Amino acid sequence: MSVADIAVIGGTGFYSFLEDYEERTVETPYGAPSAPIAVGTVAGRQVAFLPRHGAHHEHPPHAIPYRANLWALRSLGVRQVLAPCAVGGLRPEVAPGDIVVPDQLVDRTYRRIPSYVETGAVHLPFGDPYCDRLSAAVAASEPGIKSGGAMVIVEGPRFSTRAESRSYAGEGWTLINMTGHPEAALAREMRQCYSAIALVTDMDAGAESGEGVGQDEVFALFKANLERLTGILSRTIATIPDPDGCSCSTWADGIDLTYDIP
Repeated sequence: MSVADIAVIGGTGFYSFLEDYEERTVETPYGAPSAPIAVGTVAGRQVAFLPRHGAHHEHPPHAIPYRANLWALRSLGVRQVLAPCAVGGLRPEVAPGDIVVPDQLVDRTYRRIPSYVETGAVHLPFGDPYCDRLSAAVAASEPGIKSGGAMVIVEGPRFSTRAESRSYAGEGWTLINMTGHPEAALAREMRQCYSAIALVTDMDAGAESGEGVGQDEVFALFKANLERLTGILSRTIATIPDPDGCSCSTWADGIDLTYDIP
């Protein structure tokens, strides 16, 4: 029985979203998720909230239990995932304070388990890693939200060197982040629609002069935008169309999956 159809996975500095909620502790084949899952009502819809890094930021980006998180949400009935995250800007078309809905990602991680597939031939189509329908709903929720651009996902937890940052910018990539992969791919394997909501908290080390990126400025800018992000999420949740028939789910029709979807 579905408990919630929509989930919000909160990023750095975003540890709570629902005011009136019930906590669900979920066991998964992949261990415990980052935290108990809060379930409440937003705009008349049942919504699950999970802080990506844990309730007290105990999980660094390379050690987040990504597989447990997405499996746990799916076990509650979640088919659509909104994923706010803190990002660095790489190119002049974005600036701190911008909110961007990217349409591409580049994986530069190397220590994470990126799939539920452990045996057999199951190859995920991932040319378009984010749900167009869901991303369009986010972009329409507030004037000024920027759509499009590639987000490169680095391993972390350290920030980039200037040379790395300039290299990523030279490739034409717009944003840099530490948590977007394998989260987006795992959501697709769970047949869920997924959209990143990227808040630019800083310009990455190679994008400007100065001392480079610092943790304090990232946390401070994210905190200053919490009310804005909450409004964007609430308005998006109120207008999200039903996901039935979306290719984020139908990609697996007729495929003999070698992992279980709860």
